[in-house]
This record gives sequence, C-alpha cells and structure tokens, in this order.
Amino acid sequence: MNLTLLILLPLLTAITILLLRNTAQVKWVALTGSTLQLILAFYLLFVFNNERSAGNTAQMLFELQYNWFPAWHISFHLGVDGISIAMILLTAFVVVAGILVSWNITKMTKEYYFLLILLSMGAYGFFVSLDLFILFFFLEIAVIPKYLLIGIWGSGKKEYAANKLALMLMGGSALVLVGLLGLYFSTPERSFDLLALAHFNIPIETQMICFPLLFVGFGVFGGLFPFHTWVPDGHSSAPTAGSMFLAGISMKLGAYGCLRVATYIMPEGAKEYANFIIILSTIAILYGAFATMMQKDLKYINAYSSVSHCGFVFLGIGMLTKTAMTGAVLQMVSHGLMTALFFAVIGMIYERSHTRQVNEMGGLLKVMPFIVSVLFIVGLCSLGLPGLSGFVAEMTIFVGSWQNADTFHRVATIIACMSIVVTAVYILRAIGQTAMGPLKAGFENLTDATWNEKLAAILLVAGILAIGLAPSWLNNLISPATDIITQKIFPMAIGVK
Repeated sequence: MNLTLLILLPLLTAITILLLRNTAQVKWVALTGSTLQLILAFYLLFVFNNERSAGNTAQMLFELQYNWFPAWHISFHLGVDGISIAMILLTAFVVVAGILVSWNITKMTKEYYFLLILLSMGAYGFFVSLDLFILFFFLEIAVIPKYLLIGIWGSGKKEYAANKLALMLMGGSALVLVGLLGLYFSTPERSFDLLALAHFNIPIETQMICFPLLFVGFGVFGGLFPFHTWVPDGHSSAPTAGSMFLAGISMKLGAYGCLRVATYIMPEGAKEYANFIIILSTIAILYGAFATMMQKDLKYINAYSSVSHCGFVFLGIGMLTKTAMTGAVLQMVSHGLMTALFFAVIGMIYERSHTRQVNEMGGLLKVMPFIVSVLFIVGLCSLGLPGLSGFVAEMTIFVGSWQNADTFHRVATIIACMSIVVTAVYILRAIGQTAMGPLKAGFENLTDATWNEKLAAILLVAGILAIGLAPSWLNNLISPATDIITQKIFPMAIGVK
C-alpha cells in the first residue's frame, strides 16, 4: 500500500473545500473525504495484518523513501508498524466524528472545515514519518490550525487561550528542533532517519542532553506536567470539534513522539531519566484528578481529567516494561476516543442549554435521553469500568508498572491507582447533577441529538466498545512494536520485561 495516500487524500479534500462556494457542498465534501480516510485506515489495518500473517516480520511495513534534500540527508521516508496504525485509526475516527458534530457551523464554514482537514493531514503525516525532519514538519502543520480554530471560532477568553497554546507549543517545538539537531550532528553520516539513528550507538553524553530536550518538547504537546497549563484553557475555549481534535489527536502527537523518538532512539537516556518521568506522571495523575474535582464547567472537568489520563500514558512509558508501554499506547487510543466523545457530548448539551455549568443543569435525561445516555457511557469509560476501553488501557499500565519489583516503582503504581477513586467521585457527581433530579426551569423544550450527532456518538462509542470488549486485536497489533522498543532498552532481557 502507498502510504502517501494518507497524506494526499486529506490534502485533496482540503483543496477541494477551498474551491467550493456552496456551504452545503463544503460539508458533504468534508464528510466524504473524512469517511474515505476512515475506510483507507481500515484497509491499511487489513493489509498490515495480512502481511504479518504471511510471515513478514520487518519492523516497518509499506516503506517508501524519496531523497528530498540530499545535501542535508533529508528524505521523504514513510512506513508503519502497529503503533502507527493504532494512531491512524484513532485519527480517522475522531476526524469523521468532528466533521459530523460541526454540521451546524455557519461562521466561515469553508475555512473551518479546511482547517479541520489540514490538522488531520498533519496528524497522518506525523504518524507515518520515519524521517525526523519530515516528522517535525508535519508536527508544525498540526499546530497552525489549532491556533486559528480557537482564535476565530472559540468562546470565552479565546484570544488568550489561542496565544497561550501557540506560545507553549512553539516552546515545545523549539526544544524538539534542538534535540533533533543534536541527534543529527551526533552521527558520522549526519542522518535524520529514525531507523538509522535507532541502530546507531549514540554517545551517552549526547543522550543525556538530547533525551530531556525531546521528551519535554514532545511532552508539552502531550500535556506533560508541569507544562500542561495550555490544556484547560485551550480545551475550554475551542469549538467542539477543535476540543475533540486537541484532546483526541493533538495531545497524542506528543505522547507518540516521546515513545517513538525519544525513548526508542535514546534508550540509555530513557533509563537515566525514567524516575523523573514517573514522578512527573504520578503528580499529573493525582493533580489532574483533584483539580477536576474543583471544576464546575463541564469542559474544564474534561480538560483537567485529560491531564490526569494522559499522565497514565507517560507513566507507562516511564516504567520501561513492554506491558506498560503497550498499555501507554492503548491509553492513547482509549483516551483519544473517550475525550473526543466527551467533548462532543458537552458541545451538544451546551448548544441546547447554553450553559456548561453543572450546578445550572439537572434532569436532562428526561429531555435528552440519547445525549445523556452517551454521557453516562463516556463517564463510565473515564472512571475505568470493565467492558470499556478505559479499563483495558489503565489495567495494562498498572500490570506493566507492577512488573518492576522495587519499592519506588510499586509506590508510584499504588499512588496512580488511588486516582481511580477520585475519578469516580468527580465523574459520578458531574453526571448525576447533569442528568438526574428535577428538570431545571426553561429546559422543558430542549431537543435530543440530531442524525449527525447520533452518528458521531455511535462511531466513537463503537471504538470504545471494540477495545473494551475485545482488546486482543489492538493488543496484538501494538505488542510487536513495543517489544522492539523494549529490546532496544534492555537488550539482555528479551522476553522478561
């Protein structure tokens, strides 16, 4: 399969949208393009599994490479493994749902859909890039739409939130760029190729400098504590689809970069800084959970909850075991689906009630049974109910973390587990106040979900259930790739960690 299709399809969709004048046509073109992306993602999964079943054990499949800037050894190098495909599937699900939820956008409709599709193109390009310069290029493409989506179509303190997001992500990008250049100049052949760098023994002195630059740089994108402060403001001010893309896709770019680039290329650096990652992750998990308990705005509840849940991703990476890293990728996919659905439901409620304050709601189950039922599902997924994706991902991280037998790692695991209780408190309280009790005055005539909203919700719920009820397909997809990363970190402990 030619992986350039994953980049060309959203690019052609975005260009077509710009050429159209009819608003209705813009919406249908965006939906058609995003649906084709989803179909292409499933086809990629199908042919990938067929290749593996046929005995193809290559680390990356469907590789293609074109010399782009030979003087600097920069090439257009693409390829995928199980982790990449998991991220591509996540992106495709969230993009289709985001387009459907945005069906009633009337302000600068063409530009709005163009930016959504452009963001998806940046994400696809990032997840399939095997040249670090190209990977960085697509990372930056994914930043620009975020700023504009919040600044133009956002609400509340949207200018402040957009500027804060842009400045912090630019700071993260600067760290990433410096780290990539450090890796580039550390090799005799001056290469940006990810696979070549992974097989080159980078000096430990270089790893000690470049690993924190890259991990923190990518970590800013992923909401790593204490560089997470853009997350609540950005999510709360973004339009509904913007929040879905920010939490569901954009934050995963950072976590993916931490695992794929920093940890895989610099295993000695990962081992040296692992305890710091675990400490920051554990703080993020507890801090995010307790901060969420103090929130009254549904968007802020989901935003601070995302800080906590993304802390589990970094915890899984920092534990450096195969099971924990597999759990980290599972959590990326699970959280992407879950938080996108949560923001979609919040947007549906806000569009009808014109409030996101929990204390101003009540009894919404009586007038919006479908929307509130989905709210219950996503809330239960967030608190880790068995049968849903959140339980599978977090439990895998806990099991992988417990495999480290020393006191430090097990205490960190226990502390992280304690956050589940706090999560249950704020989720059940928020949903209970929103859905139960007497119906608030003025809410009697509120309507339930429309066809497009139902379709978006069903799509994301299907993803959550597919992981929660039958996780083996995704686990089997991811495990060989995380095994390679683990073997790189512990070459003498293959099959143990």
